[in-house]
Order: sequence, then C-alpha cells, then structure tokens
Amino acid sequence: QVKLVESGGGLVQAGGSLRLSCAASGSIFSINAMGWYRQAPGEQRELVAMITSGGSTNYTDSVNGRFTISRGNAKNSVDLQMNSLKPEDTAVYYCNMNAIQTLTRRLVDYWGQGTQVTVSS
Repeated sequence: QVKLVESGGGLVQAGGSLRLSCAASGSIFSINAMGWYRQAPGEQRELVAMITSGGSTNYTDSVNGRFTISRGNAKNSVDLQMNSLKPEDTAVYYCNMNAIQTLTRRLVDYWGQGTQVTVSS
C-alpha cells in the first residue's frame, strides 16, 4: 500500500521560513510528478508547487520567488522550502504524488494526511 508521510509544518512569524518534507513508501511503478497543495479554511485546495520526474517545476504565482520545490535526499521524496512566509500562506499543506501503480499500471493521485502551516502577523 502506498503511503505519503509529511513533516515540517508548524507556527512561524511573518517573514520566517519553514521546510516541508514528504516521503512515499510502498510499491510504485513510476512517478510522473510530486507536489504540494494547500487548503485554507473555507477555500478550495490549490496547487502550490510541483516537480516532474524530469525535474521541471511549476509554482502558483503567489509563491513564486519565495518557495522552492526539490527532490528530497530519500528515494520518492520531495521537499518544499518556504521563505518570506506571509499570513496568507496559512493553510493545511498536502503532499501529492501522481504515479503509475505497479500492479494495474494505472495513473493515480496519492495524497498525504496534511500538515498545518500557520504564519502569524
């Protein structure tokens, strides 16, 4: 069974930094992309950043220049370095992995349980 485990959320003052990490375990045939989404109270879940298997990255406009997504040191892992944090970055952050299942060869989205990021003003 594939599982995504996130770490690194917390409380930080505006202007501060946090680093989120996500590691996938279980059998995966191949990974198409890994990324981070966030959901603030009363809002829809939105893409924050994504990195493809080829290394291409994509960021939502509001975090461009402040956040950096990268592959983690461990296999099938991804990190999100968040600098110059703002109160509007406050949300639950979810790790996402778009991957091909080993047995079915189907393309599937996997999700972590979410980690809270709170930025105080």
